[in-house]
Amino acid sequence: MKVKTLMVCMSLMLCTYSAKAQWAVIDPANLAQGIVNATKNIVQTSSTASNMLSNFKETVKVYEQGKKYYDALKSVNNLVKDARKVQQTILMVGEISDVYVINFQRMMRDKNYTVEELGAIAFGYTKLLEESAGLLTELKGIVNISTLSMSDKERMDMINGIYNNVKSYRSLVGYYTNKNIAVSYLRSKKSGDTARVMALYGNANDRYW
Repeated sequence: MKVKTLMVCMSLMLCTYSAKAQWAVIDPANLAQGIVNATKNIVQTSSTASNMLSNFKETVKVYEQGKKYYDALKSVNNLVKDARKVQQTILMVGEISDVYVINFQRMMRDKNYTVEELGAIAFGYTKLLEESAGLLTELKGIVNISTLSMSDKERMDMINGIYNNVKSYRSLVGYYTNKNIAVSYLRSKKSGDTARVMALYGNANDRYW
């Protein structure tokens, strides 16, 4: 990969890219770091609070604060191919936060789960998000040319590897969500309450079924 392309790729995480008008307004470094920080804070908040309800309320606050970075980064389109791979990796971690927060809010309103089950579900989401956040930290080190001595090809191979790992976690979070919702759906069939469950999770959640 050409050095120029690599520099554009690195700018997504670490520096302000000002050669194009859109990037002059939107600082990719701040956006990327905002998502990294929000993800770490969600994991920390989800892991430390003793009361699940107050815990999740704090988690939602952190999520909403970080979502502005995620939404802004999604709107950036004028990227070369390699830089887009970095962007997509970061965005997938943001999507994992989306899936967790949106669906767990619904699950907390679902009478088919016990408090203990909700605690276990939240723990599972937190662990998956934690692993994904760890990969973001690793990605940041790789795209920073001053931290590692490697060829452009080696660097891009590692970025591709992290992208594929995060993609696997994103799929796993979707599968995990499907399975948990399926438990509620099966319980609702036994009680004749499937309409309520379908209305709760609804068409907005079709991509996770």
